[in-house]
Amino acid sequence: MRLRSFFFSIFSFSHSPSLPSSSSRFSSLSAAMSPALEKSRQGNGECNEVSKSKVTVVGSGNWGSVAAKLIASNAIKLPSFHDEVRMWVFEEVLPNGEKLTDVINKTNENVKYLPGIKLGRNVVADPDLENAVKEANMLVFVTPHQFMDGICKKLDGKITGDVEAISLVKGMEVKKEGPCMISSLISKQLGINCCVLMGANIANEIAVEKFSEATVGYRGSREIADTWVQLFSTPYFMVTPVHDVEGVELCGTLKNVVAIAAGFVDGLEMGNNTKAAIMRIGLREMKALSKLLFPSVKDSTFFESCGVADVITTCLGGRNRRVAEAFAKSGGKRSFDELEAEMLQGQKLQGVSTAKEVYEVLNHCGWLEMFPLFSTVHQICTGRLQPEAIVQYRENKL
Repeated sequence: MRLRSFFFSIFSFSHSPSLPSSSSRFSSLSAAMSPALEKSRQGNGECNEVSKSKVTVVGSGNWGSVAAKLIASNAIKLPSFHDEVRMWVFEEVLPNGEKLTDVINKTNENVKYLPGIKLGRNVVADPDLENAVKEANMLVFVTPHQFMDGICKKLDGKITGDVEAISLVKGMEVKKEGPCMISSLISKQLGINCCVLMGANIANEIAVEKFSEATVGYRGSREIADTWVQLFSTPYFMVTPVHDVEGVELCGTLKNVVAIAAGFVDGLEMGNNTKAAIMRIGLREMKALSKLLFPSVKDSTFFESCGVADVITTCLGGRNRRVAEAFAKSGGKRSFDELEAEMLQGQKLQGVSTAKEVYEVLNHCGWLEMFPLFSTVHQICTGRLQPEAIVQYRENKL
């Protein structure tokens, strides 16, 4: 615990805003009397409200709500950000007849996807996507990856000015010309730079402020990466920047396929040795595929939170592992759609759809035999193979 405090104290100091210089007694007294005015002053003058960054979180599921909580806790303290954090909510009607957005704004709690956790008094839920992103110059995308193409199409032409984005979305779009990472989809369709944030992040644990780490992947200048780090970092959530968008994003995407395999092992009660082997093989295939798709991917990225740490935590406690375990216990007789609806209360399973997309890429490129674990996971998910097949193949050496 001392080590954690030591690292965070160094990290916080290196990213803290510069201290204001001396000013008149009147200014000091006014700032003391008004916290809002104190926050808006920097140096010898006042921070222009127009120049402050305004953040919108696009997504309000389990992880999206936690992201909003993290951001809101910092936005209200940092002088370079507007206090208010907008959160786009896909409108739903709750069993009691109330709209989810109304309940969030009334109770400061996402009662469906993150019950019992206060998001921060400065989080405002908005069911109108265009209105939610209006005037925002920092966009945080955190929705199931299968919805991102539609969201980007709705926002096409609506994003103007100097806007930066970050994707917390785990997954990819498979097109005729090959795989398209979500960060690339955002950049191409909206014409904005997009970083990524991935890591060993089980949302419910971060929501109750248990210590976790994450990795921000960036390209180009590190300045924007440092801004995202500042916006997300708290004493219980330590964020590290890495100059490798593709590597970070592919780690966050492919680990869900490995988690499905780990769930099959748990459901069949094959034991810890088998599970460890599946995790090792899975990490190896993640690295090999990432470097085939993007030769610029760095080996060191797989030792960050987004890499080996995320594989471990997802294979031990993630939703993909849990649902895959139930699938294996049923002998593959219950569909993933049925299990998802029963077990996740509206949340979406990422691993099964990602396994399908990865299989399509491997098949298109003629790489199926090079990635036996990835291809086997998809074939089990679709019923072509039984769950026991997860260990009934020979690993190929790349």
